[in-house]
Amino acid sequence: MELGTQIISIAGAAALILIVAMVRRRGKRHEKAARAIEEANKREAKVPLTLHPVIDTDICIGSLTCLKSCPEGDILGVINGAARLIHSDHCIGHGKCAAECPVGAIKLVVGTKERGVDLPMVDEYFESTRRGVHIVGELGGMGLIKNAITQGVQVSERLAQVIRHGGGPTGPVDVAIVGGGPAGLATALGLKAKGRTFCVLEQGTLGGTIANYPRQKVVMTEPAQIPYYGKLGKKRISKEELLTVWQAAMRKAGVRINEGIEVTGIEGHDGAFRVVTKKGTVQARKVVLATGRRGTPRKLGVQGEELSKVAYGLIDPDQYEGCKVLVVGGGDSAIEAAAQLAEESDAEVTISYRGDEFAKCREANRKRIEQLAAQRRVRAVLNSQVEKILPDEVLLTASGSPQVLRNDFVIVNIGGDLPLEFLSHSGISLKKHFGEEMAKPRGRAVLMARRGLAREDGETEGRRRAHRFYFATGALILAWLTIKGWDYYTLSRVARLHSPLHATLRPAGSWGHGVGIVATAFLLLNFLYPVRKRTRALSGVGSIRSWLDFHMFLGFMSPLVIAFHAAFQSNNQLATGTAAALLIVVLTGIFGRFIYGLVPSSGGKEVELADLLGRWERLKDRMAPLIEQADDPAVLQGIFATASRPVRRGSLLGLLLSLPFRGLRARLRLLRARWHFGDHDDYAEFREGYLRLHRIRTQIGFYQALKNLMRTWRMFHASLAGFLVVAIAAHIAVSLYLGYGWRR
Repeated sequence: MELGTQIISIAGAAALILIVAMVRRRGKRHEKAARAIEEANKREAKVPLTLHPVIDTDICIGSLTCLKSCPEGDILGVINGAARLIHSDHCIGHGKCAAECPVGAIKLVVGTKERGVDLPMVDEYFESTRRGVHIVGELGGMGLIKNAITQGVQVSERLAQVIRHGGGPTGPVDVAIVGGGPAGLATALGLKAKGRTFCVLEQGTLGGTIANYPRQKVVMTEPAQIPYYGKLGKKRISKEELLTVWQAAMRKAGVRINEGIEVTGIEGHDGAFRVVTKKGTVQARKVVLATGRRGTPRKLGVQGEELSKVAYGLIDPDQYEGCKVLVVGGGDSAIEAAAQLAEESDAEVTISYRGDEFAKCREANRKRIEQLAAQRRVRAVLNSQVEKILPDEVLLTASGSPQVLRNDFVIVNIGGDLPLEFLSHSGISLKKHFGEEMAKPRGRAVLMARRGLAREDGETEGRRRAHRFYFATGALILAWLTIKGWDYYTLSRVARLHSPLHATLRPAGSWGHGVGIVATAFLLLNFLYPVRKRTRALSGVGSIRSWLDFHMFLGFMSPLVIAFHAAFQSNNQLATGTAAALLIVVLTGIFGRFIYGLVPSSGGKEVELADLLGRWERLKDRMAPLIEQADDPAVLQGIFATASRPVRRGSLLGLLLSLPFRGLRARLRLLRARWHFGDHDDYAEFREGYLRLHRIRTQIGFYQALKNLMRTWRMFHASLAGFLVVAIAAHIAVSLYLGYGWRR
């Protein structure tokens, strides 16, 4: 066997092994994600109303970068080669998955189609519909402390640009900041750095809601940059650590906040606001609302809730030593409070939740409370509601039966009410979001700006500049190579042997060899992108889309430069095999990036199918008496069930081969059903509905099978890239073995 054939065989075997490994890993990922979704469905996990991702499976190319980017772990999984939200109830809105998607298949939304959420309307500078009033942080729909800090700094930069110097101790301050949490403090520190005056009004204490979190609660899982302090290097930061950081930054900046000040209204206009509080009025040119979405704690609305024994958060478990404590709620805050009481005090703890299981909390918290309940350190009363609070007792209704609990304290953790009335009286317009994307600004007032999640505008402009650079660089390289070898490359094979340029421009010549080294560098640099994708430690290092752009530039340039290296000839099997593999890699890359997303997985037929299924069910209900009176009701019931069952996935070849038999089977079913109808019009309606459903289910099956077939582009792309590595390594080894070098 010739050496070239041996090398191609080895490289082909390596590619085949890579394909088998990819298929096995893909199957394991699919099974793992499918099990997770099934478990989430069993516990009726809800998609959060706050910021969360929605994946367009038609566009998703399965790069897996989104899976590795989330600090919370396995929030996303892969089903049929596309990303899916599998642990929706664990998502807290980092938004890194969207930033790490190279093809823009993930959008970040608030609310769901079934459940809406109210958000203030703001522009790209966080200014609301009331001019001069800006909204940052969770109140504007952007959760997480890191995002709140980013938005606080951004709004301070904007205000420093539009406010002239002049706010003095006797006149109005430049900015009144309502809220002393992360967003408000970041705004204050940013304004201090810009030399603007401000007043921070906080109804509680420094830190806002964070100050009321349980002791040692982890409040951040991502590093952040804080003005006057620097970067928080730790990824997991507790409440106490973060408050210490804020205090250090405030001391260094010489900033103080006014604690215990509750704001009741905003009067005046842009440039001359009067912020009304229960302790007086603050005059300011601009106002920043950074109060968070909690507003005031949500109350139970039962008799006795006004008693001093009722609290709306746990701060220090030690104060409940030896007491009987009831925690009300089923979210993370309630479970963490109950668990901390049980683990750090000798309190007798009971947790009351209206659901039949703890489905609204993170998986770790659910296991934690279940373990404590199994150890009888916490008593969990599910399907229960508080009816009345007495000085020494609490009356519950559990599973429809009354219960009386001996009780010393009640801690209510059932969320907070958005300050809708305050926003409305302040002249700020709201919009209810039903699963709408965090859109880019269009005009002055928009649904919500994406600023604070990512520096998207700067990244977009940076990518445009990079595209121009790639185009210019590629054009110059190709033009240079063309000019250099035009007189040689246009000659026939025989004529080249007699050309004085042959010794230099042939593949083994000094110039040809140098071009080959450059071509190899282009080819190997392509692997930087998959390394960036697969390595969790590199997640967030540069924009993933910029990495993909660089990957595509190298992918386009590699075969072109290699063609110049080979002098546009293929003289052996190894060269021919390598060229063919490289061509397929480039074509599959083009297909995956630009064509794959154009084919919908169901042909856009989901809405039509849902409408037809609704009509079919109504027809079934209307014909229920006819079905019961039929000679063989099972026949009609079976036909109705068959027409409405989910579309089964299969191969495109299998679908095409089975189409004639499916059509024949459908006609036979209709023929059997015909004898059970006495009224011709009823049968005509039944027949039309059945055939329409059959047709659309076949169309959806076709698109799904076609999409599944198209997903194989990734395997060819990756496996033949492995083939190229082996082939090129062998090519270099053989060249060195034969003594070819830069000067030969």
